[in-house]
Amino acid sequence: MLIGVTREREANENRTAMTPDSAKRLVTKGIDVMVESGCGQLAGFPDEAYVEAGAAIEPDRTNVLAAADVLLRVRKPDTDDLSHMKKGLVHVSYLDPYKEGDLIRALQGAGISAISMEMVPRTTRAQKMDVLSSQASLAGYVMTLLAATRLDSILPMMMTPAGTISPARVFVIGAGVAGLQAIATAKRLGARVQAFDTRPVVAEQVQSLGAKFLDIDLGETGETEDGYARELTPEQLQMQQDQMAAAVAQADIVITTAQVFGRPAPRIITREMVVAMRPGSVIVDMAVDSGGNVEGSEPDAEVNVNGVIIVGVANLPSRVARDASQMYASNLENLVAEYWDEEAGEFSLNLEDEIIKGCLITHAGEIANSNIKDILT
Repeated sequence: MLIGVTREREANENRTAMTPDSAKRLVTKGIDVMVESGCGQLAGFPDEAYVEAGAAIEPDRTNVLAAADVLLRVRKPDTDDLSHMKKGLVHVSYLDPYKEGDLIRALQGAGISAISMEMVPRTTRAQKMDVLSSQASLAGYVMTLLAATRLDSILPMMMTPAGTISPARVFVIGAGVAGLQAIATAKRLGARVQAFDTRPVVAEQVQSLGAKFLDIDLGETGETEDGYARELTPEQLQMQQDQMAAAVAQADIVITTAQVFGRPAPRIITREMVVAMRPGSVIVDMAVDSGGNVEGSEPDAEVNVNGVIIVGVANLPSRVARDASQMYASNLENLVAEYWDEEAGEFSLNLEDEIIKGCLITHAGEIANSNIKDILT
């Protein structure tokens, strides 16, 4: 069996789906690995490192696509790539299947078994394959540093002969993996941190990191079976905005991480709330790529609203591509190892397995995932 890895071609994507270390571990299992030349260059991994790991380097992208039995990548394929893949290929990447109906139908028509890494169930057994968590953790760290470098003051309290500087106030909205990492990073930098989440159950986690939890009674909220916050009703969203307005106005930095998987991000911060902040304050909108939590935020841009800087970065983990690649490649390596049939020497898709049921989108010319099938048919 041959595992292929292609170079990412999106302008803002510096990550790779395989590092030399992960390639070496797969080769040790008896798996052949072929990577497109330059696939790890932007993440700091030269071709020579892959050769030393036992992988083959192929300069022609189409040869990798045509030869691979399993293809690992970060981003979804384009039409040109699909035309070179052989029928029965197992394609593993982010796919955004709820929004990419045409792509899913194209994968179905090409007879490709497509695994969407966003759809890996959040179970104990699947934790080692959870790319959303591994990448979100890095995103939370990057968001905090981006805010700190754009703020017109420092984060920690500082006592000097010239006087005492009070610590900056950081308000984090959403206490999932990214939010918790943002809280922890802001605390390490010396800020005074407050956080809010629609799931009261996470209050203890917020407090364990040394932050205060903003308690807003929104009525029945809770979380999905996968651990995501449930979408709020319009009435609940308005109530949330009204009660957090004071916290936003007092903050030097606001970090928003609220996303609803498969749907546009909820609009949490209004223009009125932005205008009420002190000039020189900073907002970082993690959800900018899926519609944005902040009114006026734009992907990969900084917007100035009355002196308040709104930062929107569409691909935060790519800012720390080396570590992000190591974590992502490890997630994919664990997926391969989980379904590697050593005796047969192949990657075996068990269609009855709970993880495969969750993340396999197309297989054998059919849409295999029931949720996606319901949407597209």
